[in-house]
Amino acid sequence: MQNRCRLVLIAPPPELAANDDSHVEAALAAGDVASLIIPDYGQDEVSFQARAERLTPLAQARGIAVMIAGAPRIAARAKADGIHVEGPLADLAGTAEKYRDRLMIGAGAIKTRDDALERGEMQPDYVFFGRFGYDNKPEPHPRNLTLASWWSQMVELPCIVLGGNEVASVTAVAESGADFVALCAAVFSDDTDPARAVAEANAILDRTAPEFEEA
Repeated sequence: MQNRCRLVLIAPPPELAANDDSHVEAALAAGDVASLIIPDYGQDEVSFQARAERLTPLAQARGIAVMIAGAPRIAARAKADGIHVEGPLADLAGTAEKYRDRLMIGAGAIKTRDDALERGEMQPDYVFFGRFGYDNKPEPHPRNLTLASWWSQMVELPCIVLGGNEVASVTAVAESGADFVALCAAVFSDDTDPARAVAEANAILDRTAPEFEEA
């Protein structure tokens, strides 16, 4: 396992022609990927479950953990590894209480230090700084980098930071001290080869990401 910031992929919106399941599979097979997060993107429950059930085994076959965003029942039905909770604190608490013994729990919807600390008290498996679909600039959002830098110095709980829409943005995330950098638009877009993007992201991290100190 890499002793540096690792890559997390966010499955792209399913309606985009260039971002079908084959693109996701190509990205998953192209290099080190720690996890795949699958948001619902407003899909109805039947469509979202079908997509989760297609993508989950593709990732798990490569030892990649799958987190389903916002739909605990679908996570269970798809035999995913965990649930990513974007809702209010009460949603996180309820999900953790019901599913923690069976599934990993990730916590998003974090805008401030107080948000992060409140969710950290619930002892999720990670916290996520960023919002799905907001990786629309080349660089990561400065607020997310600031939160990650503060969090990584104060708290042992792992954090994931959303990168920008260019692969090179992984450097800034790694330098913040984050445990993971999440990419979506930088890997899945009409003019991008997803396999090449994942390989490039890992090559950049190999060159530039600080090594974590041994516990």
